[in-house]
Amino acid sequence: MISEVLAEAKDKMGKSVEAAKDDFANVRTGRANPALFQKLLVDYYGTPTPLGQLSTMNNPEARMLVITPFDKGALKDIEKAIVAAQHLGANVGNDGNIIRAVLPELTEDRRKEYVKLVKGKAEDARVSIRNVRRKAKDDLDALKGEVGDDELARGEKELEALTKTHIDAIDDALKKKEAELLEV
Repeated sequence: MISEVLAEAKDKMGKSVEAAKDDFANVRTGRANPALFQKLLVDYYGTPTPLGQLSTMNNPEARMLVITPFDKGALKDIEKAIVAAQHLGANVGNDGNIIRAVLPELTEDRRKEYVKLVKGKAEDARVSIRNVRRKAKDDLDALKGEVGDDELARGEKELEALTKTHIDAIDDALKKKEAELLEV
């Protein structure tokens, strides 16, 4: 019983850490990265569709991304979506076959904004982990009559250790992303 609660909590906490790392990957650093554009929603025949499903992306230069749509009819919609994404600040060029998105050099102020954004995402992930811990603690408390007090105390200690491990993983990912963002 206790092991099931802990296993479920560990699984959900792991997913929170992965989601945070995924969110961090979508925050821009000094170079163009296809992950920045993967989840960008494009109005494709009336349906919001992630750009990653409509095209291939590669970066031939540090600050340029070349987007090749599978359907040439979607070029204008893709271009509109990239221009509308203010947080990217990309200059877009369309030659009829491909789209070139050139990302401007990051200023110090913009880097600091991105650091704030990443810190906010990290805090959201920590809150998510704490919510998982709270639910697992409630589940453990519900087992009070069925299992011994010693087993329950051991389960709670394991839950706290799990929580600390996962929060530390988020903090480590945050430190790496911060260093990457502030690197000139």
